[in-house]
Amino acid sequence: MQKEHLAWVDLLRIIACLLVVISHSCDPFVGQFDNNRAEFLTGALVGSFVRPCVPLFVMISGVLLLPVRLDMTTFYARRAKRLIIPFVFWSMMLPVLYYLYVNSGVRIISPNIIATDYKLENTIQKLFAFLFNFNYATTALWYVYMLIGLYFFLPIVSAWLSQASQRDIWWFLGFWIISMCLPYVQMMAPIIGYPGERGLLGVCDWNPYGTFYYFSGFLGYLVLAHYLIRYPLNWSWSRTLSVGISLFLIGYAVTSAGFILTQKSFPGSYAALEIPWYFSGINVFMMTFSVFIILQKVNVRSSPLLTKAAALTFGVYLSHFFFVQVGYDLIYPAVDVPTIVKILMIALFAFSVSLLLIWLMSLNKFTRKVIM
Repeated sequence: MQKEHLAWVDLLRIIACLLVVISHSCDPFVGQFDNNRAEFLTGALVGSFVRPCVPLFVMISGVLLLPVRLDMTTFYARRAKRLIIPFVFWSMMLPVLYYLYVNSGVRIISPNIIATDYKLENTIQKLFAFLFNFNYATTALWYVYMLIGLYFFLPIVSAWLSQASQRDIWWFLGFWIISMCLPYVQMMAPIIGYPGERGLLGVCDWNPYGTFYYFSGFLGYLVLAHYLIRYPLNWSWSRTLSVGISLFLIGYAVTSAGFILTQKSFPGSYAALEIPWYFSGINVFMMTFSVFIILQKVNVRSSPLLTKAAALTFGVYLSHFFFVQVGYDLIYPAVDVPTIVKILMIALFAFSVSLLLIWLMSLNKFTRKVIM
């Protein structure tokens, strides 16, 4: 069955993609920490604001793919064709681009690039490293590994959703929301005397699967998106905005303040620092839910340009990380403007160049296969 085309989803895809590019444009500034406190704070505040980016992409998959009405073999074959070829291509192409860039003689000031990592022998190794995991050049492709896992599970969860009642889905989402709070419980546990040496709720060295493990992670966003399409809220605009904006501001306050305070409380602990920025954290969920319900209510008029731009966003996502690095090296030393302006300029540069590249590749039937 062919699903109805939803113009607001096209708009949501473009917004989510732009937020991803802005997020990565913040990284070099966040990485300054106490070396440049002003840049760190600006990067942390802007980066926290755009945290719903990846969860929105996952929710879009839930809108477009659930319920799955194909048998598993057909579904996996179609998804693999659209996902694996671009994934393999960019996993090999990005290390090559970094190698050429680092060895081109261009003045590189990005603190994230270590030139010794881009010698020929290292680059050759990275061409096949994606079989195990991503590397720095392919950082943004962590999302694809996760997405492949979700696609594996989609037909299975779809079978349950097809017969689940509204109350059944409430139960799942309730357990999922509990799981999103556990990282904060883990952080707070020492305050009440629990050292947390074995994790929470059964987690230990020989068992990484706690009580709510099977309700955790990005799967909840798929189920939530399906729920909101199947059972629309049908709220008035005033209620949607009052609830949405309030939740977003609360989530943003926890995300940004939590990130800044964690950096001070746990200096040098990147694992602790990531907790306030978890995409599956309760605070980021609040922000994501708000953006989704507001965009879902917007009456967006479909147009060929909007549809085409939305179709190119996957390719932009796959390729943009390299152009963020280039943008930082070009823009950071060239302009004397506030940090927030530099971040937005880098993001605009990376998004525009990536979009142009992907559009050009979409014009050829061969290169089209690696971008969409």
